[in-house]
Amino acid sequence: ISISVFPPSSACIGRYILNMQITSCGHTYQRCLGDFYVLFNPWCADDPVYMDNQAHREEYVLNEHGILYEGVHKHITSRPWHFGQFEDGILDICLKILDMGASYHHGSDRDHCWRNDPVHVSMVVNHMISSHTTSSVMKIPENNDYLKGTKPFSWNGSVPILQQWYNGRCRPVRYGYCGSLASVMCTVMRCLGIPSRVVTNFCFPCSTENPLGVNEIFDCTGKNLCGKDKLWRYHCWNESWMARRDLNQCCGDWQSLDPTPLETGRGNSCSGPTWVRSIREGELDLDYDGQHMFSRVNSNYVGWLSQNNAKKTKFFCDIWPCGQHLITKSIGSEQFEDITGAYKYELGSVKNKEAYYRAYRRIHPGYCNASNCHIERELSSLKNPFLSDSGINMRLKMANCPMYGEDVQLHWLLENLRNENKTLKFNLSAQIITYSGCPLDQFWKDSVNVTLGPREVKKIPLCISYSQYGPYLCDHNIMKVVAVSDPECGEVLMVSRDIVINRPPVIVKLLSQPRLKVPCTAEISFCNPLQEDMKNCVLTLEGCGLFKEPMTIDLGTLASNQQARTIVEFTPYRLGSHRLLANLGCHKF
Repeated sequence: ISISVFPPSSACIGRYILNMQITSCGHTYQRCLGDFYVLFNPWCADDPVYMDNQAHREEYVLNEHGILYEGVHKHITSRPWHFGQFEDGILDICLKILDMGASYHHGSDRDHCWRNDPVHVSMVVNHMISSHTTSSVMKIPENNDYLKGTKPFSWNGSVPILQQWYNGRCRPVRYGYCGSLASVMCTVMRCLGIPSRVVTNFCFPCSTENPLGVNEIFDCTGKNLCGKDKLWRYHCWNESWMARRDLNQCCGDWQSLDPTPLETGRGNSCSGPTWVRSIREGELDLDYDGQHMFSRVNSNYVGWLSQNNAKKTKFFCDIWPCGQHLITKSIGSEQFEDITGAYKYELGSVKNKEAYYRAYRRIHPGYCNASNCHIERELSSLKNPFLSDSGINMRLKMANCPMYGEDVQLHWLLENLRNENKTLKFNLSAQIITYSGCPLDQFWKDSVNVTLGPREVKKIPLCISYSQYGPYLCDHNIMKVVAVSDPECGEVLMVSRDIVINRPPVIVKLLSQPRLKVPCTAEISFCNPLQEDMKNCVLTLEGCGLFKEPMTIDLGTLASNQQARTIVEFTPYRLGSHRLLANLGCHKF
């Protein structure tokens, strides 16, 4: 007997058991024929997750390989990530996540009726990634302390994280960061049949008080002081494709889902799903968490100079706008695609201003009847004055692209815009900054007097040696260099630059062509570029269809300029596009 099952597009996703009842000679008995899974189907036009482009389906549903974009907006770095949604056991783990989070919106899960709605499914998954009190998939370290777990940046893929959570009786895996949380969510959503992708937003504001403003405070030396607000250098979240029947949408579109718990004024919580188009239009009443998602791409930056912890002064500066660069992996390519235009209209355009005014009135009820001019005056009073208003232009330009062990070379460019001499005293500093905007050690300070003749342009070289920043960098490969004028000279001018220190590459070379169930070898090589030993070196290898679990190789201590080579053997156990990932960890990073 051949049995075909055609579940309707309204069927609840999950695991089903198929029984057959047989009556013979007056006797009735049942036989279990087996079980099967029902998932969302982006190939079916009646399904709410239907996506009509085959290339898009291949990228956002079938592709197990992804790219995470990190760094800063002027220096974007990337690293590969294995989603692994088709690995053995991952589907059962994803359904377990739904079981554990079922009571989040529905009190109980007795009828499973919500499991045919991708909106509710996405909300449960979003909550379960890191917001559940006891059984979330992953935990974020408090105060950057991850000694009791795995370093957040050492993960290469989602599969080990999900397996560790499942095998550990659904206790949170320690530790992750926004990139791994968004990537794990992307794995779960693709596994359940919902097209998804990871998005990175550079200059991401996180404010606890003013939803549309983020404040940074510096002292007279240029040191970034730890305040309530944080300006994240980058932040990753998830986008999923679905038709929002709750919004009367007949066709699918991208919905923003942020699994990272952030302070929203009502405590730490995840956000979404929020229709991306509603964010661009400033229609904040339309959707879940619209206010929070809008503020994350439209907040205004305000910089302050604190003098003796009493008086705060706005300084002259030129700041890159928050949320002005959002990117994701391109379809069928290793390059990134700029999707800023999906979240906001061109900065300064009429539509951009209209959307902002519309959102401003909803976020600040006291301005619901205010004119656009009134709101614009209010915003102008909050912003920092431009450097050009002071008669001087400044910027810090990189002279090299430093790697671990190399000195940082910069050019400090100053231009006098007026027909008179300018003499100023500047304080220079460099400080380690985490990706989430937490200021750490200030490891370098200097001061210099600068005299500029009328209309003069001057270039001053700056050098920060590895011996100065090396002991402080650790896992955080971002530093902030600041030049601020002495307040006693009058107007306070500031210029700053976020600098990414690149990690040395790990070279992977296949020595034979991978074939199914045929042993294959690869050479992994790495050179210690530092003028010191690298201790506790551990190489972690991972690959979908290549390793059933990550392989770790203890390299011990590598001397300065020592070249390490190791040969690994593996046997591909399933068909597909294979990629071998290698990650090196040591006492430095």
